[in-house]
Amino acid sequence: MFLSVSRYAGVLAALRIFTGLAWLSHGLFKVTDPQWSAPNGDFVSFVGDMVQHTSGPYHDFITNFVIPHGAVFSVLVAWGETLTGVSLVLGLFTRLGGIVGVFLPLNYWAAKNGFMQWQSIGGLDLGTAALSIINALLPTGLVWGLDGLIAGRKKSATTGTKS
Repeated sequence: MFLSVSRYAGVLAALRIFTGLAWLSHGLFKVTDPQWSAPNGDFVSFVGDMVQHTSGPYHDFITNFVIPHGAVFSVLVAWGETLTGVSLVLGLFTRLGGIVGVFLPLNYWAAKNGFMQWQSIGGLDLGTAALSIINALLPTGLVWGLDGLIAGRKKSATTGTKS
């Protein structure tokens, strides 16, 4: 027996919120930890590991662009993860949150040279990207989210009814 449409929508909304909480758990730590953005802090260590595990154009990008602009990238990563989490938890700009939520872990996966390692297919990076792509492709913010409230107001404004 198949579930009703509203049941599927509820499951997708719960999955969206779970994914948002996962992003928040990663991002808030980085935003609030001064060691993350410190000149020789955690971000510098993370990027240093990237350099050792990458090759080709991505290695050159990290070496020649990310490392010299580490202070900017550390803030972008921290706030990117945090705002992706906020977007998905609140169901606000859910598709944008999903897109950023796909971009970040695929970038981390590439930085770890994951495409060259079969065992990386089951790792956190690709799992998070898979959860995030659901939010980029499907309107998961319409149920239990602010996107749904905004869509309802727009609909009532175009039809001339009050909600």
